[in-house]
Amino acid sequence: MARVYNASKRRRISGWRVCPFFPTPGPVAPSPTPRVRIIQRTGTETITEPTFTAEQSAKRSLQLALAAARAASENQGRDIVLLDMREITPIFDYFLVVTGSSRRQLHAISEEIDHTLEDELEDRRMGIEGYNESHWILLDYGTVVIHLFDQETREYYALEDFWSAATRVPLPSIDGKSEPGEESGTDASPGVETE
Repeated sequence: MARVYNASKRRRISGWRVCPFFPTPGPVAPSPTPRVRIIQRTGTETITEPTFTAEQSAKRSLQLALAAARAASENQGRDIVLLDMREITPIFDYFLVVTGSSRRQLHAISEEIDHTLEDELEDRRMGIEGYNESHWILLDYGTVVIHLFDQETREYYALEDFWSAATRVPLPSIDGKSEPGEESGTDASPGVETE
């Protein structure tokens, strides 16, 4: 069984997943073959996933965040805000904050984001919270954390104000004309906040 490190005390605890927040110590030379990180060992089976350079990881995180923003917009999510958290915390790269008007809509947005990131971009969700209560659904994809709120809960917690030091990422047109990571014109979809 693999060991998981507690981020606050860096002590080993039993678990099934290796913490993605602690990179291998020391400098890493570029390798022509993809490196892998062990995420689970059970008996004779070992499950691994590829690791990326810092630049590749940053591009991948942005691609995931923009794809999630597009999926939220396509499902009528409002007030979509993408915050770049890389300068503030090493734990994750982006926060995506979205408002939905009903429990059903929050579920639809959540499921569409899951479909987009897992099926189309082959990324795995590490956790989900609040799906049954549906006032605040949190989707954790490791480097991207997605917050889906109803209007009242979003105003109460005011994450954009709490993380006001974070840079707001301008969202490209999310109407399907540009791919994630590409620059676009000045037009933005309704409900998508840009600066």
